[in-house]
Amino acid sequence: MANTLIIPDLAGKAVLITGASSGIGAALARAFAAQGALVGLHYNSGVEAAASIAREITEAGGKVVTVQADAADSTALKVAVDTVASTFGRLDGLVNNAGSMIARVLYEDMTDEHYDKVMDVNGRSVVAAGRAALPHLKERGGFIINTTSVAARTGGTAGSGLYGSSKAFVAAVTKGMALEFGKYGIRVNAVAPGVITTPFQDRYALPGQLDQISASVPLKRTGTPEDCVGAYLFLASDMLSGYITGQTIDVNGGQLMP
Repeated sequence: MANTLIIPDLAGKAVLITGASSGIGAALARAFAAQGALVGLHYNSGVEAAASIAREITEAGGKVVTVQADAADSTALKVAVDTVASTFGRLDGLVNNAGSMIARVLYEDMTDEHYDKVMDVNGRSVVAAGRAALPHLKERGGFIINTTSVAARTGGTAGSGLYGSSKAFVAAVTKGMALEFGKYGIRVNAVAPGVITTPFQDRYALPGQLDQISASVPLKRTGTPEDCVGAYLFLASDMLSGYITGQTIDVNGGQLMP
C-alpha cells in the first residue's frame, strides 16, 4: 500500500477504528492502512467481513490487528483499546465509528429498552472508548475522531429520531472532549456523514428515501464510504489539521449546509 502514500505524518501511527467491518469503517481501515498507519480493526458480529478486510490489508503490505467487542459494553471496549495499544506498542488515534439505529421506533412508541440500546451503542461507546484510549494517547498526543450524522442536526426521519439525538450527543461530547483533552496535545473532532450507501442504509432506509436524497441534494447522488475518507484522514493529520479541534466536518453532498 506504500504506493498510495499521500499524508506522510500518518505513516507508523497506530489507529483504532471501531465498527470497521463494513461501510465507512471498512473504507477507513483500508485508507489508513494505505497511508502506512497501523490499523486496529474493531468489529462485533462481522467476523468474516473483518477477517477479509484484514487479509486484504495484510496482502497489500499493511499492518492490522482485529479486535472483537460489543461497542455497548464499556469493559469489552476497553479490552479492545488496550489490545491494539499493546500489540502495536502505541496508540496515536481513535476513530469512534461504531453505531446503529437498532430499529426505527417512533418517539410515541419509545421503550426504555430501545432507548438504552441506541444510547449505549452510539453514545456511551464514544465516552467509554475515549476514556480507555486517553492514557495511551496522553503519552505522545494524538487524535480522536467521532462519527456523528446529519440526523444530529435535522432530527432524523420517522422512527430515527432517537438515533439522531444520540448522534447530537456525540457531537456535544466531541466539543467537551476537545476542551478537556487539548492540554494533553489530543485533538478531538467529528465527521457528520449524510446519506451514505452502506449496509446501514440497506437495513434502515425508508422506501424511496435514497432516490429522494439523490434527486434533492446539490450533487445529485447519495454518498459512498469512500467519499467520507478524506475528512477523517485530514482530521487525523497534524500536518493538515494540527490547529483544528472541537469541530465537525459535514460530508453530505449539500443535503444540509449549517
